[in-house]
Amino acid sequence: MPENRQFSRPTRYQNAAINYYLGLTDSPFLHYGYWEPLPQSPEDLTIERLRKAQADYAAKLLALIPAETKTILDVGCGIGGNAAYLLDKGFQVEGLAPDAFQGERFRETTRGRAPFHLTGFETFASAHTYDLILLSESSQYIAAPDIAQGAARLLAPGGYLLLADMMRRDADYTEGIFSNCRLATELATALAGAGFNRLEQEDISAQIAPTLDLCVVNFRRFGLSTLRYGGELLAIAAPPLHWLLRKLYDRYLGALVQEGLGAREIFERHLCYEIQLWQWEPEN
Repeated sequence: MPENRQFSRPTRYQNAAINYYLGLTDSPFLHYGYWEPLPQSPEDLTIERLRKAQADYAAKLLALIPAETKTILDVGCGIGGNAAYLLDKGFQVEGLAPDAFQGERFRETTRGRAPFHLTGFETFASAHTYDLILLSESSQYIAAPDIAQGAARLLAPGGYLLLADMMRRDADYTEGIFSNCRLATELATALAGAGFNRLEQEDISAQIAPTLDLCVVNFRRFGLSTLRYGGELLAIAAPPLHWLLRKLYDRYLGALVQEGLGAREIFERHLCYEIQLWQWEPEN
């Protein structure tokens, strides 16, 4: 049965951003991508380059999967882009997310080749263990102890956790659009305490940041101009309604829009994006 979850406000903001992102990219991937080489000018920030960056990100994850891996649980699987890529590479993949919409899209993207579990990771129970658990931009939705305990519960001894996500470097950053991201030190402590040993760690902040730039550029170009145009039409056609909506915008949305426009600066000041490979080595 699906879980009835109440997500935090930052999480709901990011879910809204995901829907915007899907409409912007028309891509099977939800992740930020891996831009290499880095854009040299604003003209390089294109949807075509983003789609290539997303494919390169999937290949980056693949390169870190140990050779003996056969079975993978894709936690927070999104709409199935990573899962479909891994299925094509010969892995046995299962998807998991507490979102029925993502489940529908996951089945479409994977063409029914992978089971989908409509539940949260914290309470998921499986009749079998996995060789590797993948958390690609989903750790921010799960508490650090739940990640560690859930992975230890579902992995075979010697199995792997491949984690790729934004993480907070700044413990004092607790309010804002990215404040739901896990604190890097807290996550590392929880995993080590559950018997995980970190094998690989790579900071790819520079390679994902151009996606933030692309989203901001497109929102400035199309989103803000559309809002202004709609506001001007409303001011002509229905001045009282325009006045009311303007007041509501100033009170509730204006600060959020400005925060979104400063996403790159917020990210660089408080966060990083890392890919980490952990191995579970339980005590005998």
